Amino acid sequence: MGGVHDEADVRGDRRTYVGALPGNIIQGIRKAGTNNPVFMLDEIDKLSASFQGDPSAALLEVLDPAQNATFQDHYLAVPFDLSQVMFIATANVLDTIPRPLRDRMEIIELSGYIEEDKLAIAKSYLIPRQTAQNGLDQGEIVFTDDAIREVISSYTREAGVRQLERELGAICRGVATRVAEGCKERLTIERAAVRDYLGPQKFFNEVALRTSLPGVATGLAWTPVGGDILFVEATKMPGSGKLQLTGQLGEVMKDSAQAAFSLIKSRAQSLGIDPGIFQTHDLHVHIPAGAIPKDGPS
Repeated sequence: MGGVHDEADVRGDRRTYVGALPGNIIQGIRKAGTNNPVFMLDEIDKLSASFQGDPSAALLEVLDPAQNATFQDHYLAVPFDLSQVMFIATANVLDTIPRPLRDRMEIIELSGYIEEDKLAIAKSYLIPRQTAQNGLDQGEIVFTDDAIREVISSYTREAGVRQLERELGAICRGVATRVAEGCKERLTIERAAVRDYLGPQKFFNEVALRTSLPGVATGLAWTPVGGDILFVEATKMPGSGKLQLTGQLGEVMKDSAQAAFSLIKSRAQSLGIDPGIFQTHDLHVHIPAGAIPKDGPS
């Protein structure tokens, strides 16, 4: 459904138009040869409206069990029963799907792949496909588990495996180059050899370095590629008792920080803190990756 912006793609054209055709729903049923197929509506969050109509509005009748028994395609001009059809829609984000359309679907959220999932997918599917696409035989290249884990953790940061496949393909192309140059040996890709093919490490694990420093706390964050560690850095400096917040924080996070600051000031004595320090010092709280907006529940 990505890029669909014409209502006629769902409902079809009226027969009076030149080149008129039924909509994709009726065409799919005709190809399937049955009135109870399974329809996959991929990337439904990429629908867009235009002067030709709003396809998401046309899908309201298609996905509503109370209405789709009398669905009417403009080309057929007669009611068609879609109540026996199973529709499965996929989306990356829910925010761009109109709320009336979301109300007609049961939402099942699927989490991203963990490292073990990616390792199994790479060994069973990605590596054999990239090996074949780059003109290599199965016996000419072998990946160790440690090498695949190194690619996953140090060269990709995603919920899926698209970037992982691209990185594995780059390694296969490097091996294919060596084979073309006359190398006859079977090449085993070890963890240490990954850097020779993919260059410097792209992503680093900063947890050990950050948490060893005073004034740094850790939290959990949700990102489109899965869970991540969020660092919160704090320092005090001479001033007049102000609280400074940086790091592109949203209003909810700012309110939470201000509430925590007020709580500490109100319970300073019970926490063993000199109340006078709030009159002579400022507190600066910063969350790194300042180019990325951050917000969330309090």
